[in-house]
Amino acid sequence: MTDFLGDPCPVELQDDGEKLSTDELRTRQLVQLQTTVRAAYENVPHYRAALDSVGFKPGDLRELSDLGRLPFTGKQDLRENYPFGMFAVPRSEVVRIHASSGTTGRPTVVGYTRGDIDRWADLIARSIRAAGGRAGDVCHVAYGYGLFTGGLGAHYGAERLGCTVVPVSGGMTERQVDLIRDFGAQIVMVTPSYFLSILDEMDARGMDPRETSLRVGIFGAEPWTEQMRTEVESRTGMHAVDIYGLSEVMGPGVAQECVETKDGLHIWEDHFYPEIMDPVTGEVLPDGELGELVFTTLTKEAFPVLRYRTRDLTRLLPGTARPGMRRMEKITGRTDDMMIVRGVNVFPTQIEEQILLVEGLTPHYLCVLTRPGRLDELTVRVEAAPGLTDHGPPAAALSHRIKTHIGITATVEVLPPHALERSLGKAKRISDQRH
Repeated sequence: MTDFLGDPCPVELQDDGEKLSTDELRTRQLVQLQTTVRAAYENVPHYRAALDSVGFKPGDLRELSDLGRLPFTGKQDLRENYPFGMFAVPRSEVVRIHASSGTTGRPTVVGYTRGDIDRWADLIARSIRAAGGRAGDVCHVAYGYGLFTGGLGAHYGAERLGCTVVPVSGGMTERQVDLIRDFGAQIVMVTPSYFLSILDEMDARGMDPRETSLRVGIFGAEPWTEQMRTEVESRTGMHAVDIYGLSEVMGPGVAQECVETKDGLHIWEDHFYPEIMDPVTGEVLPDGELGELVFTTLTKEAFPVLRYRTRDLTRLLPGTARPGMRRMEKITGRTDDMMIVRGVNVFPTQIEEQILLVEGLTPHYLCVLTRPGRLDELTVRVEAAPGLTDHGPPAAALSHRIKTHIGITATVEVLPPHALERSLGKAKRISDQRH
């Protein structure tokens, strides 16, 4: 195929929320926020106790800045109220439940009313359209289905837009390639790390990804870099755009990168109110400063959340493709996946950025942390590109780039292709063996 030059989403295709001016949006947000805080206070014992603890009543919320007086909500709060303690409606009104994997403790449980499901479908449809998808496109959904929000969230939204949905879920990579080819998918929704596995399978078969019908990749569920975008787009000739969400707030579709600008993700602020805070002090930071992203839902019925700490690091910027809504930069990392190596803060995305600049290496990698003596050591295990016979030069080049651009010393082990375990969902980037 030739490169697909995506048209911006015409104004006539945008829904009413996308067209709001900033002033109109702020007026609507205040009303929605007052409704949400009152519902949470009256129906969720956790929020009643949290607001009472700081002497805040729902009637005290008279302007948007008053939100800063409320306590934050963390993942631990959700776990302590497992399973249904955070629901603001009777359980009988909850039509669907999603939950986290619970690998680090009790799972976090999220509920949806029929209205919540409808709004979620609308927002995913808005996101796909902003990414360049259109009604009638074949949409290949390779996010995991089940309790994870990715698969079903993408599925309902693509159907709402009018796409033909192929609900493949994750895994069975050979079959993924067959179905993309045979069904003529124009859109793929998948984690970026797993899409690399799909591309590797195409390469192994001698297929040119640029000759498939794919023209839009909507990638989410894990941080990824501009270098990754360049890698994917150069190999496929399609657009690679970012989608953001998290189950505690809704699922995918909280924010979306627009295909015409690719300059960060527009937050759908008619449904979610964002803040940036200092993760150490809790101070709210002004737009433009880097910090932890915090969300308050504005239209959720079953599971409203007030000032939820996402642990994702980003900054808020003015809107571009959707002028009334602020953008967030691509996620640079998470406060809970930051590695501290001999006093230097390092995120896996920084390592990935350097890997993608070294010829002969692929974006399949793992950061291994050990402490053989008193000091931490970092080993980066990265796969070689097919056909690379001498692993020494790229290993030396990557080690040099990490030292020069990140400021730490790392041992680099270049492995044969497919030596690292493939993830069917979110990629595992850190193995912490410091005991």
